Amino acid sequence: MADSVVANWDGHDYQARVFWLRATELRRKDRAYVVEVSYEADGPKGFDDVVVRYSPARKGRRIFEIQSEHFQIKFHVNEGGRFGYADLIEPEFIGAKKVSILQRLRDAVRSSPAGSTFWLVTIDRIRDDDPLRELLSGRDSSFEVDKLRVGKTDNSKMGAIRKLWREHLELENDEELFSILDCFHIKHGAKNLEEMREEVDAAFYLVNLQGGENTWEFNLDGVIKGLKSVGKNKFTRDEFEAFVKERDWIRTDDDDRHPVSVRSFGDASGGYLATPSDSDLSLLDKFEARHLKAGSDWTSEIQPEVEDFLIKISKEHKRIRLSLEAHASIAFLAGSVLHSKSGINVEMLQKGRLPTTIWRSDDMSTGPRLAMTDQIIGQGQDVAVVVSLARNASRDVTDFVQRNSPQIGRILHFVPPDGHRQSSVAGGTHAANLADQVTDAVSELGLRSPARVHIFVAGPNAFSFFLGQHREALGKVVLYEFDFGGTREYHPSFEIG
Repeated sequence: MADSVVANWDGHDYQARVFWLRATELRRKDRAYVVEVSYEADGPKGFDDVVVRYSPARKGRRIFEIQSEHFQIKFHVNEGGRFGYADLIEPEFIGAKKVSILQRLRDAVRSSPAGSTFWLVTIDRIRDDDPLRELLSGRDSSFEVDKLRVGKTDNSKMGAIRKLWREHLELENDEELFSILDCFHIKHGAKNLEEMREEVDAAFYLVNLQGGENTWEFNLDGVIKGLKSVGKNKFTRDEFEAFVKERDWIRTDDDDRHPVSVRSFGDASGGYLATPSDSDLSLLDKFEARHLKAGSDWTSEIQPEVEDFLIKISKEHKRIRLSLEAHASIAFLAGSVLHSKSGINVEMLQKGRLPTTIWRSDDMSTGPRLAMTDQIIGQGQDVAVVVSLARNASRDVTDFVQRNSPQIGRILHFVPPDGHRQSSVAGGTHAANLADQVTDAVSELGLRSPARVHIFVAGPNAFSFFLGQHREALGKVVLYEFDFGGTREYHPSFEIG
């Protein structure tokens, strides 16, 4: 009984964190179209956990403009759940007795105004071998209806899915089914409860609000309970602004920075629960978790997209607050674009085991310099730079270089004097100083073209960003990513310079 009570509490807390994540958009000038966010709202049954309304309607990938988004949040204490397309017709899948999620969707679409969309958010994952995975867009978790149209008969793979769902919903034809699914998103493999805490903290920092405190009980969970008890379950932009001022949540430091985010990994089905804008770059459709999808390319696709996005941002905003839930290579590339001579003042959101914090190159954080070893391993003219801040990358890099890169004849290894750990970098100034140290060491080698510097970083993205700001001093660089979940070895990403 006690376990079920805790699970129920956790489910409400998860729902609350989705609400806070979306409510922060009410403070974003670049998302002025977000006009109301509500919690356990009056709305279509089954999709009323969180509701976001837009005016003017939000443009997206669909042919229709989106007036509102309605969320059902399905949370489990453990992350082992798996499901497939057949489960969507089973009431038990959403903890119901008589009505399935697809029946809820059908009724919601029929009873809602045009331009309404509906989300199922769950930490459960679609089974790897289930065709439902093929039907969801990697960019926004929506149904790619055209893929469901493939196959002329009910005996084809997609035809069998159409038949099962069409008959379950008592529809006359496939077109009715397609029109319903065109309004549907499934976010599977969503972040767990603690990760959502980090997301809320980061979102609050982006809009200059005080985040949750570093306590056992995340204080924002309790706030939503208090609001519910007095019947307050929705905020307009003006109401939310008055609320955060009353709570004294507005941070007193610089509040004129423009929030910018770049994301290349996150949730399995499409990442962040916030609506994309011109200030947010999502590369999630090019990755499966942290792994580059087959057919995608770092240099010809990802590099120009990141560069073009940041160049556009730099022309419009001179003070930005940058969130990078992205690969170290992308953080380095961002630094190479927003370098110290670009005139852009950048502060960064840094996530970790502690609550999200703001890192700036002038935040006056201090820490020790790195110890360096210099190892000659061959006759090649290239140099490998290994920075082991969060974990010891030396052995993996040495093994990779000896097997794959005879052009690398030297390895510089940098590590904190008291050893690698998650908290080895104290803040922005410390990270910038360490980047300066690494750059100075490389410069002292006096490399000449065509020699290249191969960079392997195991550490916070803020360090990679500051190192990227020195790209010109480093010369031609090749960046690498470590495949934690697959081959457990390094793979090259960008070559810059």
